[in-house]
Amino acid sequence: MMDYLKAFLVGGAICAVGQLLMDFTKLTPARILVTFVTVGAILQGIGIYQKIVDFGGAGATTPLTGFGYTLAKGAIKEVKEAGMLGALTGGLKSTAGGISGAIFFGYMAALLFNPKSKK
Repeated sequence: MMDYLKAFLVGGAICAVGQLLMDFTKLTPARILVTFVTVGAILQGIGIYQKIVDFGGAGATTPLTGFGYTLAKGAIKEVKEAGMLGALTGGLKSTAGGISGAIFFGYMAALLFNPKSKK
């Protein structure tokens, strides 16, 4: 039960920061998305985000910061194994499943529903 509470608190805190950025800044959702992915990658690169993941579990890996974390973690691992080429391939290898899933389920949703752009 404690794992669920920790995940809720960490994930909720990340989402609350995103909501505050949308409410009190002029940042567009796209810029907030890029900021969260970048912050996750930077925090993993300097060794902080792993501690957040160890504490918050899925609450830390599911939001957008978790995507940046996964990109950086994969790149770091691949550089250790394959050299500098791993900096380019490691992030893609580690996130390929998530990217493929997002594309597939986005396509399925577009087939099943009638998507419309906002006016």
